[in-house]
Amino acid sequence: MVVVSAGTSDIPVAEEALVTAEVMGNEVTHLYDVGVAGIHRLLLNKNILGAARVIIVCAGMEGALPSVVGGLVRVPVIAVPTSVGYGASFDGLAALLGMLNSCASNVSVVNIDNGFGAGYVASMINRL
Repeated sequence: MVVVSAGTSDIPVAEEALVTAEVMGNEVTHLYDVGVAGIHRLLLNKNILGAARVIIVCAGMEGALPSVVGGLVRVPVIAVPTSVGYGASFDGLAALLGMLNSCASNVSVVNIDNGFGAGYVASMINRL
């Protein structure tokens, strides 16, 4: 399992997902600060993403990263919108709506800042 955060401000939610998954017995790798503003950092880790059975992606702002990850991999991606961001982020609502409108068919979305829920459902998927 891999937990990804777009920016450093998304790390607290990503950590909640990571700790939840670890407590449930999963081996978890994390990739932090690999958002679309620095997409090269994500692409440098394509092998790690490709080896995962399920991926959790935490992102604020416009919530674009889960769709990008979903387009790169062939496994379930659980998108977690975060309430961080500036401008018209509306406390995570912009990210939530962006993630719900993802055109990547392997992306599913949990509620804003719900790292626990993402870690829990990822653990269930990982056990299949």
